[in-house]
Parts: sequence; structure tokens; C-alpha cells
Amino acid sequence: MIRRDLMLAGIGAAFASSAKAARLPIKKAVLGSMLPRELPDWKSKFEVGKAAGFTHIEMGTVEDAKEESVIAKASADTGLKIHGVMNGAHWKYPLNSSDAATVATSMQGMRTSIRNAKAWGASTVLLVPAVVSPSAPYGDAWKKSVQQIKILLPEAEKAKIIIAVENVWNKFLLSPLEMVNYVDSFQSPYLMNYFDVGNTVLLGYPQDWIRTLGKKRIAKVHIKDFRFKNRQAEFVDLWDGEIDWPAVHKAFAEIGYDGVATVELRGGDSEYLRDVSKRFDRILEGE
Repeated sequence: MIRRDLMLAGIGAAFASSAKAARLPIKKAVLGSMLPRELPDWKSKFEVGKAAGFTHIEMGTVEDAKEESVIAKASADTGLKIHGVMNGAHWKYPLNSSDAATVATSMQGMRTSIRNAKAWGASTVLLVPAVVSPSAPYGDAWKKSVQQIKILLPEAEKAKIIIAVENVWNKFLLSPLEMVNYVDSFQSPYLMNYFDVGNTVLLGYPQDWIRTLGKKRIAKVHIKDFRFKNRQAEFVDLWDGEIDWPAVHKAFAEIGYDGVATVELRGGDSEYLRDVSKRFDRILEGE
């Protein structure tokens, strides 16, 4: 005869097991700039990233064609896949500048990034679309950035590279509804959002952004944690901040996001990167 208390305990354990969140089918990536700088070459750096538990990497823009080839070979030799390129010209040379030379430099930076992405087999280029300032008002930032991106879109489409605009501290696209309207205005599968979890905390909640944007608008994801300390905003290691990671997990699960997420933190040695990877796993597991 089975004891009632043991039977109930077994039922409870089974329920707890079934209630545990499923691991998100998201691919783990690391920034190229996070890999150990003291290592002599890109292959060595990629090997450290792969050994830490990452399957993908996001690289910054590289102007030199020779270095572009070296990076491509490092990816092929190690199996650490380059999934995206972080454009480097958009902050210093914003697309919404009133100076034609500045805009031209920004456009060339994007074209170089698209070239990198195609050479590396990546699918996205991250773009900060505009920077609002006292001399660059919000309405002009919207109008001018849309105008320039529409020039780039046919080139991106030809290369089969998605331009992914990021929500970042540029005083522009400050809510998920604005981001939805901005992305949808292009009516192109080659213009999407690069969703940054940590960047939403000052003005909202990442889980709200995720549900509002939905899977069809989110091309890629940046993962980082954030907190206020002594009235100062700071980015911190995963799980050391204020982000409700179980809520983020639930939102990603609800929209069915199954793409790549790149951790965006300070760099470090192999031990540090292994720790980052384990913390990343906790997020994906829904702890």
C-alpha cells in the first residue's frame, strides 16, 4: 500500500518539474571586443570564445580588407560563427547630421559594415539610426534618418543583410510603440530592430518592449544588466543588476524568439568569459 504522504510528494515533484521553464532556443553570442585583447591574433581570440560556451560572435566594422579576410578565416577555422556587424560610424557621424560630409561618412561606414557582413556570412548590421541633440531635433532626426536608410536599403537587400536599428541612449525612439512605427514605416524585411535588453531600463521594461515589438520585428538581441547605484546608472554583470530575467525569459518564450542574443559587457580573460557564459545560461534556462 502506498503511503499518502509519499504519493503527494511524488505528485508535487512531478508538478514542479513540469512547471519549470523550458530553455529558450536562443543562440549564445559574444562581442568580439570582449575577447582577451592580449592574445596575438583573431583565431586565438575566437578559440577562447568558443571554449567559453559561445556559438556565435558579433564583430565591429573593419575597414581593412586584409583584416576582414583574417577574421573570416578565424571564424571558419574555429567554428565560431559571425552573425552580425556592429557599425562603428553612427555615433560620431550620425545620419541625421545637418552637415553633408558627416552624413556621407556615416553612409560609407554603413556600406563598409554591409561589406563586412557579406564577407563573414553575417545576417545583420547594427545601426544607431540618429542622435538627437539641441542642434538636431527629434522630428528632423526621424525624417533625415529615414531618408538615408531608404538609400541604403536596396544595397542591404542585394547583399541579403538586415539593417537592425538599436534602441540605445540617443534620445530617439524612446518607447516600444515608437520603435514599432519606425520599423514598420519602411515596409521592408531588411529593416528590423536590434533589441537591447539593458538599454530599456531607464524608460521602461524589457518584457514590455519584447511583447510590443514581437518576433517579426526583432532581428537580434543584446544582453546586459543594469542598475542604479548612488543615483548613478551603470551596466553590470548579468544577474548583478535590476532586470527581471524570469520576466524577460517569459516574454521571449511567448513571442517565440529563437534567433541570436549577444552578451554586451566589459571584456576579460577566459575565466571571466566562462562565468559570463554560465550566467547567460541561467537566463536562457529561465531561473
